Amino acid sequence: MRAPRASKPPGLVATDLDGTLVRSDGTVSAYTADVLGRVEAAGIPVVFVTGRPLRWAEDVFEHVGEHGLAIVSNGALVWDVARHLPRLERPIEPALGLEVCDELRAALPGTLFAVETLAGIGLESAFLERHPLPAEARRGTLAEIFDQPALKLLARHEELAPQEFWDLAEQVVGGRLVITWSSASSLLEISAPGVTKASTLALVCADLGVDAADVLAFGDMPNDLPMLAWAGTSYAMANAHPTVLEAADHVAQTNDEDGVARVLVGLLDH
Repeated sequence: MRAPRASKPPGLVATDLDGTLVRSDGTVSAYTADVLGRVEAAGIPVVFVTGRPLRWAEDVFEHVGEHGLAIVSNGALVWDVARHLPRLERPIEPALGLEVCDELRAALPGTLFAVETLAGIGLESAFLERHPLPAEARRGTLAEIFDQPALKLLARHEELAPQEFWDLAEQVVGGRLVITWSSASSLLEISAPGVTKASTLALVCADLGVDAADVLAFGDMPNDLPMLAWAGTSYAMANAHPTVLEAADHVAQTNDEDGVARVLVGLLDH
């Protein structure tokens, strides 16, 4: 991998949020916000591509440019920020999701589940959530919470290590759903067949008339790997997971050092 260097301006910038654009304290710095504005003013769309559910992604929508699009839940939803409406949904159907959950629990006892929908999050009664939950969050049995198409299925294990949990789950699921992770804990993020950050970004870019070769992408965790492989130019953050550092074309400074913005400034000034 090479250090960041200036090149021609991209046709579109796709950036992950947590660990990438957003600082460790959960904020977008004034410097980064200013640079994003300059990029948009130069006619280059900036698309946030995040594993966050919609309820968390809304915290940073003030930084979305005039194009007004964000890809959330690892590609399961394209959200029209300006109209506050879904542009595209790519959910897991309950029949397939429940079948896979049953098999995962049988093979890996102790696995617990939660589901994200447009309406919010539903959790099994024993699922231990690490983040504050909205007042409208539902608790119940798996059948009760997975009663409609889910943008994202979450699977948590309190004893297995993250990589071990992922590897074992992949064996059980066998490609019927897409499994990844972006957490420091053993929390798997499961999407519908073929749904990744990359596949949904490709659909957005096709609508905007942008070729993959002209996309500049930033990420830090395994759920970013498909997007980084698809984009014409990819950057891993210096704080990224080892697999991401190995896969990306270049390395940017850390998220706490405004690494995304510093790369973009170099491109604008080129």
